[in-house]
Amino acid sequence: MATPSCDFRLILVALFLVGAWASQEVSMLERHEEWMVRYGRSYKDDAEKAKRFKIFKENVEFIESFNKAGNLSYKLGINQFTDLTNEEFSSTMFCDEKASPRPKPSKPVSFLNVSLDQIPDHLDWREMGAVTDVKNQGATCGGSGWAFSVVATIEGINEIKTGQLISLSEQQLIDCNVKNKGCNGGSRDEAYQYIISGGGGVAAESDYPYDGVQHSCDTKKIGHPPTIIIDYEATYPDEISLLSAVKEQPVSAGIIIDGQLFRQYAGGVFTGYSGGDDCGSGVSHAVTIIGYGTSDDGEDYWLVKNSWGTDWGENGYMKMARGISADGVCAVNLSAFYPIA
Repeated sequence: MATPSCDFRLILVALFLVGAWASQEVSMLERHEEWMVRYGRSYKDDAEKAKRFKIFKENVEFIESFNKAGNLSYKLGINQFTDLTNEEFSSTMFCDEKASPRPKPSKPVSFLNVSLDQIPDHLDWREMGAVTDVKNQGATCGGSGWAFSVVATIEGINEIKTGQLISLSEQQLIDCNVKNKGCNGGSRDEAYQYIISGGGGVAAESDYPYDGVQHSCDTKKIGHPPTIIIDYEATYPDEISLLSAVKEQPVSAGIIIDGQLFRQYAGGVFTGYSGGDDCGSGVSHAVTIIGYGTSDDGEDYWLVKNSWGTDWGENGYMKMARGISADGVCAVNLSAFYPIA
């Protein structure tokens, strides 16, 4: 029997590689179709679908390459943002808090006399009933993270003081806090100022529900708010001050991030973009620190509640590295507030 020529063997190899590539492409197309069904995504025409598939494919390949490298303490995963570019995601889901006029905050409280021996090794305000379910601000009101973060802290202090956990209205802040920009961004200290100047109350979510669109303020829906705060404080821009505040209640924290890794975070201790605290000069977002702890691998972390639904991160939460720099990962130590009831 004649031995196949070298050229023939090269043709066979080429055909095999083409077949493998085609198989992978079909598999990726199937994954995109399944993803569209899961997240209820549809596109206006075939051209838009082809564009989104290309972005989806590039993101999935990046996620798989990142996870395969395995050189950081967290993993990435496919979620509702996987058909967006970094630029689209950042312009949709973040706001530049620094762009809003910021009134002088209340005098920061010093925790310099607090001993670390007085602070427990682990704390999770969910375990004490002071955290409502993860909410989803959605893409139609993507710059509203400031409102969700502020409201989460008021929900927390209300439960701590009264024993009642009541989901409160982000929509009230978006519609009625006119010195902020609603769905297009806002500062958290301005939000606390608005609440206090109006008598300290935030309506129940059931009375003033969130719909992801900014409207004119409906004062009739505010009614008799179930919560009252009398003041708010800013922590000193250091980790011991933040740690001491979180020991007492959930705290609103501002972070500076870039889109690529943060948006695809799926679990583990998030350390930034190069295994340290480098998160770039990206854009502002606001989250709520609801606790802290140490991983099985000995890495200290903040337990962070986000407002992007439960398909993001660890069922809507993130473990953000603690104790790795003075500013904190993604500058988390530098701009934190909490209400006083």
